[in-house]
Amino acid sequence: MARSVIFLVAFFLSFCALSCIAQQQPCTTYKFSNNKQFSSCSDLPVLSSSLHWNYHPLSSRVEVAFRHTGVTDRRWIAWAINPTSGGMIGSQAIVSFPRKDGSLAVYTSPITSYGTRLEQGNLSFPVLDLSATNQNNEMIIYASLELHGNISTVNHLWQVGPMSENTPMMHSVAPSSPNVKSMGSLDFLSGRIKATRSSSTTLKNVHGILNTVSWGILMPVGAVIARYLKRFESASPLWFYLHVSCQLLAYILGGLSGFGTGIFLGIRSHGIEHSCHKIIGIVLFCLATAQVFGGLVRPDKDSKYRPFFNWFHFLAGCSTLILSIFNIYKGFDILHAARFWRLTYSEPGCIAESDNAVGRKIGTRILLREECSGYGVGVKGMIKGHTIPEAGNNGVYNNGTFEIDVECQKMYNELPDVLEINRNSEL
Repeated sequence: MARSVIFLVAFFLSFCALSCIAQQQPCTTYKFSNNKQFSSCSDLPVLSSSLHWNYHPLSSRVEVAFRHTGVTDRRWIAWAINPTSGGMIGSQAIVSFPRKDGSLAVYTSPITSYGTRLEQGNLSFPVLDLSATNQNNEMIIYASLELHGNISTVNHLWQVGPMSENTPMMHSVAPSSPNVKSMGSLDFLSGRIKATRSSSTTLKNVHGILNTVSWGILMPVGAVIARYLKRFESASPLWFYLHVSCQLLAYILGGLSGFGTGIFLGIRSHGIEHSCHKIIGIVLFCLATAQVFGGLVRPDKDSKYRPFFNWFHFLAGCSTLILSIFNIYKGFDILHAARFWRLTYSEPGCIAESDNAVGRKIGTRILLREECSGYGVGVKGMIKGHTIPEAGNNGVYNNGTFEIDVECQKMYNELPDVLEINRNSEL
């Protein structure tokens, strides 16, 4: 019985291995149906593709065959050389796709923007003997390239994407997608291929980290400090300097660096528009800049303009916090961020809210002690806003009243409904 089980398991594993080999045949053993032969080849790291070539160094002529396997639907494929950089913009592409009538399109297309629809056009170097095949669930593009200058190492890209009617549509741009990893350098002489990471992807991540830390963490912390620590007399003026430090650091990281990287990404990403995210970012930068310069011209406490400044500062601050958190999650959607990163950001928010509540609780108690210091021993009364004593609030407190945050009392249910001032002027 045991031998039978072992035999069946071995047979099953062998069948799976053979299936994988059949589906992903190495380029070195592949035989082209048109009997073409290539001296060099490489299995590309992503998108189930391989590249075959013959390189003639004296004439800088290279014959290539780009092969994409596992084709089960209508899709476009492309292979490109970028003579100027390692990214998509400026690449010189060869494209092929099946039309709706069953015929196969194959042509050249220079890439000038991220919003390209792979329109047909001439490349920066001659392309000869251009053809393509689509059979046995694989697509192949054949071409001969006459490269300028005596070069053997090039930046190359390969790509696969969906179709709409007879128009190639944009491929996936999610950071985890293999479509954003399909680039590298290729040495035609040695056959060495080195994968490279898109600089725009790295810049997007830097942009997201800067803005999440600044707008989403430092600014809320600075707001909590200003809202609750200033209740402590012993914390003055420390709370003010902490508040200003948090907000200025947030403005430098997010308002200047984060906003600057966003503008640079927008300039580089021709054809890609995230209008809502961009507009909110501009509004946030304007609000934060107004707050910074408003703080520099802040009126004195006894100035008649101080109430107007306080209202502006409060409303602009609240608007900034709300919009910034919304825009951070909007950015997560744009980058297709994993759930882990969303939770990682959300946790500090929950902790900040908890600290917010604790700050309200402690600040209320100390504020009450300070406000009761002016009343005599044995004075009793109900919380203002609740039951009024027989003599009235003014009578009980010698024509003076103190207020208590009723919402805090309801939330924590620890402050007594009946207050009494003892000999230490404490409640």
